[in-house]
Amino acid sequence: MFDGKILLITGGTGSFGSTVLRRFINEPFKEIRIFSRDEKKQEDQRLS
Repeated sequence: MFDGKILLITGGTGSFGSTVLRRFINEPFKEIRIFSRDEKKQEDQRLS
């Protein structure tokens, strides 16, 4: 169903965005893009 698709999560470092990411991280998306206005939180999430 998700194979080859791109998932876009806005507000990805907030509580809802983080929950969405955890739910879909192991699905066969081609790419997961996360956008956030908080650069520090975004960098921390990328490194974890």
